[in-house]
Amino acid sequence: MRAHTFVRGEYTITATDSGTAGQRTFLLVHGIGMGIPYFSALAGELEQHGRVVAVDLPGFGNSPEPRHALTMAQTGALLIDFVEAEGLGRPILIGHSMGTQVVAEAAAQRPDLFPELVLVAPTLNRLERSMGREAWRMLQDLFGESPKVIGVGLKNYARTGPRWFIKKLNAMMAHTVEDTLPLIQAHTLVVRGGRDRVCPGGWVAEVAALIPNAVMVEIAGCGHETMVKDPAPVAREIMRHVNRV
Repeated sequence: MRAHTFVRGEYTITATDSGTAGQRTFLLVHGIGMGIPYFSALAGELEQHGRVVAVDLPGFGNSPEPRHALTMAQTGALLIDFVEAEGLGRPILIGHSMGTQVVAEAAAQRPDLFPELVLVAPTLNRLERSMGREAWRMLQDLFGESPKVIGVGLKNYARTGPRWFIKKLNAMMAHTVEDTLPLIQAHTLVVRGGRDRVCPGGWVAEVAALIPNAVMVEIAGCGHETMVKDPAPVAREIMRHVNRV
């Protein structure tokens, strides 16, 4: 596995590169408070099918905290710069949770660069756009989760720290993703864990309906962290989707 960094001004993206270079490149973008390790299980599944690039967005994981938090649209633009600078071609863009907001912006801004898009547990439910409500939903989702999922989450949250977490949460809350989704031209897969309380079924169905060329699937028995608890079915759905093209 190769690690490398990309820098634009005060903003750094740290990335790991694994798998086999070939026809497909999967680009994995994490949610709030998380980082590259959160995608390790899913990356292991996807490495069988091509090259896997996972990133730590600015202020998360091994990427240093900048002075100012970017908006979701600005973070999407930074991701575009990273893809072009790294010569990743036209990767299959996969985002989880807050990462879905980032990749949605990137895909809407550069449809030529991202023909394939996967949104896993898309936020932010427009009917519950408040910090208190989101915090409650996250606590509900964690109740009854496996020790593995809770352990990975707590380790990543601790690394991020409360100051940067709140800055990015504010950026999440200010983002009206429902305005961006209709602009996406990518062949899109929307994935929901069947018991995800952060992303209710009605909201995720609305996300899929707002994107002109989208399909929604549910992974039974999983919550918001579906690709951590059981990455194999998520990987299978992703491969079914990209193989339909």
